[in-house]
Amino acid sequence: MSWSLHLLGVGNASAAARLGAASAVLEQDGAPRLMIDCGQEALDAYRVAYGRLPEALFITHVHMDHVAGLERLFYAAYFDPALRGRVRLYVPAPVVPHLQRRLADYPEPLAEGGANFWDAFQLVPVSEAFWHAGWRFEVFPVRHHRPDTAFGLRLPGSFVWTGDTRPIPEVLAVVADAGERVFHDCGLHGNPSHAGLDELEREYPPELLSRCVLYHYASVADGEAMRARGRCVARAGERFELRGPGAERVTAPPA
Repeated sequence: MSWSLHLLGVGNASAAARLGAASAVLEQDGAPRLMIDCGQEALDAYRVAYGRLPEALFITHVHMDHVAGLERLFYAAYFDPALRGRVRLYVPAPVVPHLQRRLADYPEPLAEGGANFWDAFQLVPVSEAFWHAGWRFEVFPVRHHRPDTAFGLRLPGSFVWTGDTRPIPEVLAVVADAGERVFHDCGLHGNPSHAGLDELEREYPPELLSRCVLYHYASVADGEAMRARGRCVARAGERFELRGPGAERVTAPPA
């Protein structure tokens, strides 16, 4: 059994048109299992890569470069009898009200009426963990704007995805303690919402930095500059092989 993480896009909000909106797909034996975030560009990239719509997604937070594709996914799924109400949307419980206000509160998603935004999805609010495809994923808070508005994802023993965040050494000491590959928000220069390379090099131990794959940067030039400093920097469309998860597996998701 092989595992990989496919980076659909690696850019920040201003670079999404050139580098793709930051998003990834967990693949098992080459098949997509879980999409992480769904910006507008990410949904297009998913369809190009897999020839179909995603059937399971985890949402880290509700900035539009991470959720704008959900509106188009609503229409595509709602009018497909095979998908309506079956697209699983795993959302950290504190994020659900923000997502509701961002997308679901708009009056009448269909001009004809008679439809709710959530009719296209199977919303699964999550707190510390959730089961998907027989595997237990863990969820943890990160530092991006206000507390409890942005979260990361871990498949124990396999990978950690930070989502948008400032440096979080105290968190990764716990959630990346089993040798996981860490996919980390990082630009050449940090700001009050996002980590910069200087900050990661100052705050993270060398062993952790050696496991980091950096994404969510501002330009091709910035990515090359970070590579020149010896860092692993993802490119849009790149796949990274992962170790198999170490979490206990069940033969079917809990009912």
